[in-house]
Amino acid sequence: MVKLLDRLLLFLFSLAIMFLSAIAVLTAFQLIPMRSTDYFLQDVFDSGFTVSKAWVIGAGIVIFLISIRFFYISVRRSRTQAPSIDQRSEYGDIRISVETVENLALKAAGRSRGVRDLRARVKVSEAGLEIGIRTVVDGESSIPELTEEIQSAIKNHVEEITGIPVSGVSVYVANIVQNTPTFKSRVE
Repeated sequence: MVKLLDRLLLFLFSLAIMFLSAIAVLTAFQLIPMRSTDYFLQDVFDSGFTVSKAWVIGAGIVIFLISIRFFYISVRRSRTQAPSIDQRSEYGDIRISVETVENLALKAAGRSRGVRDLRARVKVSEAGLEIGIRTVVDGESSIPELTEEIQSAIKNHVEEITGIPVSGVSVYVANIVQNTPTFKSRVE
């Protein structure tokens, strides 16, 4: 929610700065008549409270507050760390990054024959790790047998290496490899 609000504020801030810079450029090139500028400035500097003065005050306050927010975002320390799986042993804490588990899953799946273009996603749940694999297969092996082999290989490999239980491995077969015919040139 905060990121969405920051994006909205950045959009509004960019729009305001773009508008103000366009006014400045048009005024500098004298494309806005001097009389219009004089009337507006007279309205703003007039001793009474006018609509022009209200708009300038409101826009100034909003731009100033958004500037403070962006300044705060730029100087604060980022507390985000790479997502990891934390375990405790008798000697201390162990942290394994989600990226490490994804690479272990890709390594295990890559050992199966007939798979190409592997991608992995890992979700951490109470029951254990949920690993999703997306692949392209060669189309010459049985897909149910191949996916079962991949699931078994990933589950065993990840559990053996990390010691974290794997609650499920889902395999999504996106496509089969398209073999394009290659033509050999003849030399005469």
